[in-house]
Amino acid sequence: MLYVCAERGVVNPTLGAERAEQEGRAFAAARGIAIVETITDPYGQPDPMCRKGWRRVRELARRCEAEMVIVRWPTALAPDGVQDLRHREIDELLKQGVSVRYSWAPLSQTGTVR
Repeated sequence: MLYVCAERGVVNPTLGAERAEQEGRAFAAARGIAIVETITDPYGQPDPMCRKGWRRVRELARRCEAEMVIVRWPTALAPDGVQDLRHREIDELLKQGVSVRYSWAPLSQTGTVR
């Protein structure tokens, strides 16, 4: 699945989310990965579990309906100031057998990145 949580721009409020989705789809296509669902959240809530979309990601993982979550970059999961929340969520997905991959080019060359 593709998870999009991008900050809204002043001039073009949807540009960040559009770019994140485009990058995620290009990342998946280049690797032969099928995206079964795109889930979006507004940017700003630091705790992923307080976001409706992220709770949907967790539910799909719990039901074994996803093998991978593609995210643009780590701060889309949780800001750098609360990395423990990001690590908590990645660890929870890994327990369910779901990996997290980042579509932003420099990070996407590795496996699951914290």
